[in-house]
Amino acid sequence: MEKLVAPSVLAADFGNLQRDVEMVNNSKADWFHIDIMDGVFVPNISFGMPVLKAIGQHANKTLDVHLMIVEPDKYIQTFADLGTDILTVHYEACTHLHRTVQAIKAAGMKAGVALNPHTPIAVLEDIIGDLDLVCIMSVNPGFGGQSFIENTYKKVSQLKHLIEFSNANTLIEIDGGVTDKNANKLIEVGADVLVAGSFVFKSENPTETIENLKALIN
Repeated sequence: MEKLVAPSVLAADFGNLQRDVEMVNNSKADWFHIDIMDGVFVPNISFGMPVLKAIGQHANKTLDVHLMIVEPDKYIQTFADLGTDILTVHYEACTHLHRTVQAIKAAGMKAGVALNPHTPIAVLEDIIGDLDLVCIMSVNPGFGGQSFIENTYKKVSQLKHLIEFSNANTLIEIDGGVTDKNANKLIEVGADVLVAGSFVFKSENPTETIENLKALIN
């Protein structure tokens, strides 16, 4: 399977959001990765429904929405209505994770679960077959531009083993600190989707950076 690149809109220029969305549309990128933060689950507030709606009006690629919020169940239908293709919730924010995952699917979206750096892969053993995607946080969630946590490679390898053992079709996504320096190793240990924020949007030529990253991992 082709490996995917998902530029993180959190690192875009919010004063020129349409321009940056259209750049991603016209690039080799596969998905838009969109972080919704509430200032409660993570110590930062990013953007909410109106901004997601604005992105959706211009985006013509998969909307991969990552909720870093408490009580995500309240908003599942809202995100479906806004055109979300993949909705990822945090394991740490869901008391009844199986119910939440089923509700996401019932709303017509693919279901993802994100794990914070301190959360072990083993917590997904009983639900892995229901998941379309697992997002491994390779930084502590809440802020862009952080340094990559090296233990991530081990977690990705463990997750890949769990997916294969369970005969699941779950994609492995890596979010945080992804660059051309660690991309290949992440793919080697089992990653399928690389989220890249600052590495793409803070580069001199984001379109070229996306194209080079995509070529590097395929």
